[in-house]
Amino acid sequence: MKTTPVRPATLAFTDDGVPCSPAFGDVYHSRGGALAQARHVFLAGSGLPDRWAGRERFVVLETGFGLGNNFLATWDAWRRDPRRCERLHFISIEKHPLPRESLASVHAASPLRELANELIEAWPVLTPNMHRLSFDDSRVQLHLALGDAADWLPEVVATVDAFYLDGFAPANNPRMWERAVLKGIGRLAAPAATAATWSVAREVRDGLVAAGFRVEKAAGFGGKREMTVACFEPRFTPRRAPARFAPGSSERHAVIVGAGLAGCATAWALAQRGWTSLLLDRQPATAMETSGNRAGLFHGIVNAQDGTHARFNRAAALEAERVLGQLVIEGAVEGQVGGVLRLESAGTDLLALQAVLNKLALPPGYVQALDTVSARELSGLPLQHPAWLFPGGGCVSPASVANALLTLASGNVVLRVGTEVAALRRAGTLWCLLDARSKVIAQASVVVLANAADALRLLGHPPWPLQRVRGQTTSLPVELAAGIGLMAPRVPVAGAGYLLPAFDNELICGATTQPDDDEPDLREADHRSNLAQLERLVGMPISLSTDGLKGRVGWRVVASDRLPVIGAVPDADALMRPGLRLDQPRFVPRTAGLYVHTALASRGLAWSPLAAQALASLITGAPCPLESSLLDAIDVARFASRAARRAA
Repeated sequence: MKTTPVRPATLAFTDDGVPCSPAFGDVYHSRGGALAQARHVFLAGSGLPDRWAGRERFVVLETGFGLGNNFLATWDAWRRDPRRCERLHFISIEKHPLPRESLASVHAASPLRELANELIEAWPVLTPNMHRLSFDDSRVQLHLALGDAADWLPEVVATVDAFYLDGFAPANNPRMWERAVLKGIGRLAAPAATAATWSVAREVRDGLVAAGFRVEKAAGFGGKREMTVACFEPRFTPRRAPARFAPGSSERHAVIVGAGLAGCATAWALAQRGWTSLLLDRQPATAMETSGNRAGLFHGIVNAQDGTHARFNRAAALEAERVLGQLVIEGAVEGQVGGVLRLESAGTDLLALQAVLNKLALPPGYVQALDTVSARELSGLPLQHPAWLFPGGGCVSPASVANALLTLASGNVVLRVGTEVAALRRAGTLWCLLDARSKVIAQASVVVLANAADALRLLGHPPWPLQRVRGQTTSLPVELAAGIGLMAPRVPVAGAGYLLPAFDNELICGATTQPDDDEPDLREADHRSNLAQLERLVGMPISLSTDGLKGRVGWRVVASDRLPVIGAVPDADALMRPGLRLDQPRFVPRTAGLYVHTALASRGLAWSPLAAQALASLITGAPCPLESSLLDAIDVARFASRAARRAA
């Protein structure tokens, strides 16, 4: 999906105090009241709360978030209903979202003040992404997609039970009511899904009929005599990509191999969807291999083309900020979240950085362009280049993140360390995990391999373009660094290499990148390389002996396209059948119940929370907090699709 800059809404009021949009010349709700309208038109028009009674989950999709009253009314009804579904998923698309301050002002006297305050507190920075906001211990999820409905509907990965069609009037906002847009909701509709809207315009009703809905009129609200309600009754069943709409498992249980960031994040994300996990690791504790560095950083990226990598990294960084930032605030994770400086290369000036920001209209809450002087003042280092500041970035201990995520999943996860999985075998509908003596360690219908490069061994070394890369970090005692004038940076600094604030009275810098290198011992040559890189990064001479310096050697898995590898494992036998459509990853046949979460490269802290959420959605069939085009980009089946396209 090609993104366009988000243009926030300007809020105004009519003479009698009703919120309105000057851009569209229309009110946000009728004079009868926003919540009353939401309850009559959308909840009652969708048969709620009765329809969600006793269900595992219920999914609502709304076109036009506006002031958020429909979401608040639905959340309130869910809270009040003793027969409510276990989990409520609310997907809403908004092209012109309100700034946080405007949202707060319009809800200052809301009858649902408690819920409104939680929404305002969670309100995201306004970037063209799908933002996952979580409430009521993750039992209520709001996926807020910022952009045009016509662009976003083809990107939504969900099976929807009720549609709230609530854009401005068709005469004022015709694009939102186009037949192609309404047809898009038919693609997402569950059997017997409903649609409700206050509009009875002919083009709306005809568009719903064309999308497969049976349309009726019902009593309107707030001076409108009629409104439209509809039920999905298509003449034929729409085709759905099997990799996008997994049925889940009635057991709601998975075995996860690997208790690093990938595995612990997956257990946490599954727990949020009501699943239990058995988490296995061959080491005596969590996060001792790929995720074992003392500290690491996370932040987004900026690219003038805002292509796939930039969009995925932005979405991942925003999710990491939401999750890790809260854990740091609560004291559950060691580290700091309050900004990361990413230095630009020589020859790039502030004007060039600002031109990119002007083109993309990215908000300062996500990224800012700093000149060299400002970067120096923020970092406390004699930097020589301008920099991107990512205010939500930070540096944390990966092990403390892994353990904090397991704590969040407590009650839904069992950790078993010191357990080596030697082989994986299929027995009927179950996967059996075997030890070196071929004894069954565990079995389940769903298995996730989150054990970095070792996942390839268990899968029989599939021909995926992944590489195991060695990296060595260097640790400098604070006193030793101070002796040459190198102070601990106030915020992490990255570029060609990185320097982190002090952990355990040591500064951490690095790291080397050495493909296909299995040397486990620290090397003085690598320390020298890290110090030379540090010298270029901070803009001052680093005259230190490498004798006795500490550090760590670790290995990370890197895909050839520098994106993670997530999803259901392709069915190698099925790929050989003629006539299959393989040009897109979503159509590649999969091996039932077998998933991977690997190739997090050097961005495990930034990528693992969102990757785990996406993977858990694919496993359980819940709505995915990542758009379809980005799922294709990180899907493990992308390699099979590329091979098929080359062969065509």
